[in-house]
Amino acid sequence: MLRIYDTRARQVEEIEADRAVRMYTCGPTVYRHAHVGNLRTYVLSDLIRRVLERRRVRVVACRNITDVGHLVEDPSGDGEGTDEDKVVAQARAEGRSARELARFYEDAFVADTAALNLRPPEHAPRASETVDLMIELIAQLVERGHAYTVPDGSVFFDVQSFPSYGEVSGNRLDALRPAHRIEAVDPRKRFHADWALWKPGDGELTWDAPWGRGFPGWHVECSAMSLRFLGPRFDLHTGGIDLRFPHHEDERAQSNAATGHEVVRHWVHGEHLLFDGRKMAKSTGNVVLLSDVVAAGLDPLAVRLAFLEHRYRQQLNLTWDTLRAADRTVRRWRARVAEWSESPSAPMATAYAERVEAAFDDDLDTPSALRILRELERDESVAPGAKLETFLHLDQVLALDLSSEIGKPRVLPPGAAELLAARERAREGGDWAASDRLRDELAEMGVRVSDTPEGQIWA
Repeated sequence: MLRIYDTRARQVEEIEADRAVRMYTCGPTVYRHAHVGNLRTYVLSDLIRRVLERRRVRVVACRNITDVGHLVEDPSGDGEGTDEDKVVAQARAEGRSARELARFYEDAFVADTAALNLRPPEHAPRASETVDLMIELIAQLVERGHAYTVPDGSVFFDVQSFPSYGEVSGNRLDALRPAHRIEAVDPRKRFHADWALWKPGDGELTWDAPWGRGFPGWHVECSAMSLRFLGPRFDLHTGGIDLRFPHHEDERAQSNAATGHEVVRHWVHGEHLLFDGRKMAKSTGNVVLLSDVVAAGLDPLAVRLAFLEHRYRQQLNLTWDTLRAADRTVRRWRARVAEWSESPSAPMATAYAERVEAAFDDDLDTPSALRILRELERDESVAPGAKLETFLHLDQVLALDLSSEIGKPRVLPPGAAELLAARERAREGGDWAASDRLRDELAEMGVRVSDTPEGQIWA
């Protein structure tokens, strides 16, 4: 069974499951396109799901859509996302309502996840359509003494009422200090680390509540949605490492305070992604979208493979070179699978498959799994039919569409065969400059060439 690193426990633990696992993933904030760094988190959740389902475990997944409450970066730095007006202004500048803007980016996100072969979750609730659940949860927290109201209509969580705060991130209350970007502690708060559950407002994205018209704070939505769609106890909560504090810490406090017990069994976090050695963020001008990858002529699943080349708990420095290398591997494997499909059928290479599956189960050790697959690809003692069955079996987890070239006619455009032959002669003669030039010429004709130990292959 899958063993995975539990952030709260600070150790690798086995996912105990008889028949079903319930998993919550913090979803996108839909006021802009998700970049490839954002998408790494969702590939992690999909990988967990596929590994568990390979073990015949049913996975019930919930991934929310944040279309209210945390639509912009909070200028105060306390992680509460208070400036809704900027989103409304952006929408109006584009001739849309805030909800229309959110739907546009939600559709773009769903399209990106489909391009990466992510299985859709069973539940994908929108924050704007579940505010009633949040109001109900806030009222429950007030009633139980874990939250308090202030005269302007705000409601704050009383973090000092939750002594185990800090178990996920390690940021204990006695060590917390006011955020350095806040000039003065909010006088409405009993303690500087309290956070807003409800905020007063009267704009487009506001609702009526017992404390007055306003909108929910960001953190409360995930508590309300996970409790509603997965129940008072569930198995896995995933997200990016940046959400560990304060979001997941606050979420745990809310959910546990409302139920009186530990709600989430395992917390799992994926590490940051850099691009060309720099943080990927709009503020740094270093944002790469999946559409940029496609526009560069690369298969979107090259991004998925590039993620799999590194363990989810390792910081990944993605570059265009690594993406191009992943693209070549994806295309080569598809071409090899298509070639192997023309050979006589043979039983799966069980020893190789078991080694790869053991790597999957070992805290999602995908780099080792890929190394074993490359070893299988080169192993001449294994029949082509056995390689075919093994690669297709393991692609249920890899999800690289390795069978997509099977049965397709391999027709070269006019003149390409001569260029391929010339390139092969250039490589045999060690003329690497000519080899590279011919590869570029072939690429312009729509023919991608990859070099393998057995020679060049094309797609």
